[in-house]
Amino acid sequence: MEQQAGSPQDAHTPLVCYRHPDRETGIRCTRCERPICPDCMVSASVGFQCPECVRSGSGTGHAPDASRPRTIAGGSIAADPRLVTKILVAVNLAVFIAVQSSQSLRNDLYLIGSWPPAPFQPTQGVAEGEWWRLVTSMFTHEAVWHFAFNMLSLWWLGGPLEAALGRARYLALYFCSGLAGSAFTYLLADPHTASLGASGAIFGLFGATAVLLRRLQYDMRPIIALLVINLIFTFAPGFNISWQAHIGGLVAGVIIGYAMVHAPRERRALVQYGTCALVLAAVVVMTVLRTMQLA
Repeated sequence: MEQQAGSPQDAHTPLVCYRHPDRETGIRCTRCERPICPDCMVSASVGFQCPECVRSGSGTGHAPDASRPRTIAGGSIAADPRLVTKILVAVNLAVFIAVQSSQSLRNDLYLIGSWPPAPFQPTQGVAEGEWWRLVTSMFTHEAVWHFAFNMLSLWWLGGPLEAALGRARYLALYFCSGLAGSAFTYLLADPHTASLGASGAIFGLFGATAVLLRRLQYDMRPIIALLVINLIFTFAPGFNISWQAHIGGLVAGVIIGYAMVHAPRERRALVQYGTCALVLAAVVVMTVLRTMQLA
């Protein structure tokens, strides 16, 4: 039986994971003897090792790449867990700056189903074949407050999700949720009403965060309260908010988030990316149906 050295008081002090100080654990790395939680345990020939010992290849008898530490969703643990989030914020910022100086550029980027029948309109909409608006509208903002609120939400929600899912899975979640919000808006909103913003993708992050917190058995009250507040503003009169984008992104985020953190280990990638493919298929179906209606 392993025994902790130290004073009598130390014996009653609960161990906490050295990488996650808020998590109690009773397991130590068999190599360096640091306490590790279940998310940090990597199976070794005897017992478990921490990610650092596995990464260095110490004591496993395998090459350093043989048992790389993984996130809860099976993604690789990156040195900078917010890199993709930083890139997304930078892209949104670049587009925001660009559209401030070019009204015509903004007209070419935001989401609109079909232009009203007026000869002076400079462009067309998704129904006329400009399908890229489903994507570009996710990165386009007009008002400073709208941009600032979405980017703060992206930074607050995106960093922890990127660290938990891994870069590729996080990016798939973001784009699929954003596209689901755009397609749902295109399907249900007035085709002559313009829509723009990253809110669909942001609500997808909300949904996935709630699923992740439930999976880790964390206190869900803060995220639920924040989500409820956002939904109240979504449906409140006078705010001119596209509730279709919020609901479409939220539903997609919950579905993809559940697949990411609950997929069986032996078929993890198939279930995760297969779910993303199904969401994208739903996006295509909604887009085709709406286009047929407006034809």
